[in-house]
Amino acid sequence: MSNGSSSERLTTALRAWIAAAPPGSKLPSTRALVAEHRVGPVTVQQALRSLTAAGAIETRPGVGTFTRIARAPRPVDLGWQTAALGAAGRRTPAAPTALLPSDSEAIGLHSGYPARELLPERLVRPALARASRSESLMGRPPIAGLPELRSWFAEELAAVTPAGVGTVSARDVVVTPGSQGALLTAFRALVGAGRPLVMESPTYWGAILAAEQAGVDVVPVPSGPAGPDPDMVRRVFAETGARAFYAQPAFASPTGAVWDEERAAAILGAVREAGAFLIEDDYAHDFGIDAAPVPLATRDDGGHVVYIRSLSKSVAPAVRVAAVIARGPARDRILADTQADAMYVSGALQAVALDVVTAPAWRTHLRRLGRQLGDRRDLLLRSLHEHAPAVAVDAVPRGGLALWARLPDDVELGAVVENCRRSGLVVGPGDEWFPAEPTGNHLRLAYAGPQAERFPEAARILQAAITRTA
Repeated sequence: MSNGSSSERLTTALRAWIAAAPPGSKLPSTRALVAEHRVGPVTVQQALRSLTAAGAIETRPGVGTFTRIARAPRPVDLGWQTAALGAAGRRTPAAPTALLPSDSEAIGLHSGYPARELLPERLVRPALARASRSESLMGRPPIAGLPELRSWFAEELAAVTPAGVGTVSARDVVVTPGSQGALLTAFRALVGAGRPLVMESPTYWGAILAAEQAGVDVVPVPSGPAGPDPDMVRRVFAETGARAFYAQPAFASPTGAVWDEERAAAILGAVREAGAFLIEDDYAHDFGIDAAPVPLATRDDGGHVVYIRSLSKSVAPAVRVAAVIARGPARDRILADTQADAMYVSGALQAVALDVVTAPAWRTHLRRLGRQLGDRRDLLLRSLHEHAPAVAVDAVPRGGLALWARLPDDVELGAVVENCRRSGLVVGPGDEWFPAEPTGNHLRLAYAGPQAERFPEAARILQAAITRTA
């Protein structure tokens, strides 16, 4: 009999002995086990190591080996924290659906990030290796960010700015740890706790969360497939005295809206008249499909637009790098807030981001990405049309990562989401994207997530879930 078989046989015998013995019983010595089971000392030690790793026994040096005593966890009363923390005042869920991990078994139409196959992995991995060998790994970067990366962000905006409009410089750029950090900083520095912030409804759930954390008073304005009504924006500014408007003029999340030239000019005019800031979140800059909108920041020659662009979604989720571009005192206040919060962004991550976006293959990757997103979007639209007739998509997004779908008014949204989950489909309930009361039953259906080939199956599950709920 081989040593492996002897060890397994001994392990089985000892498990039976342990099961019959009271907790804390001392096991026979190695010598006694050798004699009783007619095996060698090595076999005994192998069996004991296996049982220790399984948590069945424990060794006490100088004393012996014992069966493990089950220790019940001591209950801890954390109720005092409720009084100490006070009311949470939170509207957004603690774990938004868009951040839930993808289940390999379930179909995920909920993710807020592109699938791995849509990311420039062949650029990111070598960039990480180079960064690990550079000074950026051990050094502390400038507080506002690496000069080369700040210059790249500024040049990206300057390249599409018309002649005659003042362009930004590297000094106007502040690098932040992802767009979420940029939003929180902008809301704190430009608005302040207890003061009004105008915000589209629906809008990005992360902005709603950042507004809550900053303690600002959100003033929602309705927004649809074409964006908000400029007259409504002007009226809200006049009624509230707000000095900032957060918006996503290009491929808005979740509606996919792109402001046309007339709407953009009118809203920017309303912002100027109010002596206010437009906080422009260009999160989907790299995710154009049928359009390549020019940022509103390129039309601003008075410092009214504070521009945010992130690389976390387009480069890699682990590369939490974004930039806020602002001029004048607004830039100084934003920089001061970032110092109080994060001090600086990892120099190594900034080096990786710069390496990737300045590589010759970056532009090639973005062109391919646009085609891939278009194919996925169209496949999901066809799947819904063929297999989920109860789902309506009022506007086909020309970029971004997801569809904004509408369900019949007579179904219960929560029940549809739960029925889908039980059938192996994860979808994002639209209620999480409204800073005010939802205006209907909506789902955010991501076409940029994994397993695009399962979109037809997902549509069939969704239709069945709606039918069971109606």
